[in-house]
Amino acid sequence: MSWLLPLLIVLATVAMMEFVAWSSHKYVMHGFGWGWHRDHHEPHQKILEKNDLYAIIGAAISIGTFAWGSPLVMGAAAWWPATWIGLGVLVYGVIYTLIHDGLVHQRYFRWVPKRGYAKRLVQAHKLHHATIGKEGGVSFGFVLARDPAALKRDLKRQRQSGIAVLRDAVED
Repeated sequence: MSWLLPLLIVLATVAMMEFVAWSSHKYVMHGFGWGWHRDHHEPHQKILEKNDLYAIIGAAISIGTFAWGSPLVMGAAAWWPATWIGLGVLVYGVIYTLIHDGLVHQRYFRWVPKRGYAKRLVQAHKLHHATIGKEGGVSFGFVLARDPAALKRDLKRQRQSGIAVLRDAVED
């Protein structure tokens, strides 16, 4: 088998996972899954959060697709692209962990970017955390970040229309 098709499957999966992450963050974590996600939006000194349970779900998806693609597990029913999809989910999980947990929330290392796209990612996610509660909000993705000035305008409109309650630090 050529290496090109598996590589394209992995890269397409990584790209698709940003959409999966965005939609699950907006509609699951800030919806019926708020019980697990709430502590991620509240100040605390704990090493682990209930929100970390979502990483276990992501790992299960990756492991499940690896297994689906494995002839050792599935025998003749194995579907070879699933192995590469599982790898793409894993790669996205590593990127997510480094960017979201590491860079933005500084759970693993302390570095505050002063410029560039890394700074934009941090600013966008900090603006996501500017709301109190699960209603409203901006920037539900983890790797793609919109312009922070546009996000601030969105938050201001949400506050004015009563959709979101903002923390004092970002009121104006």
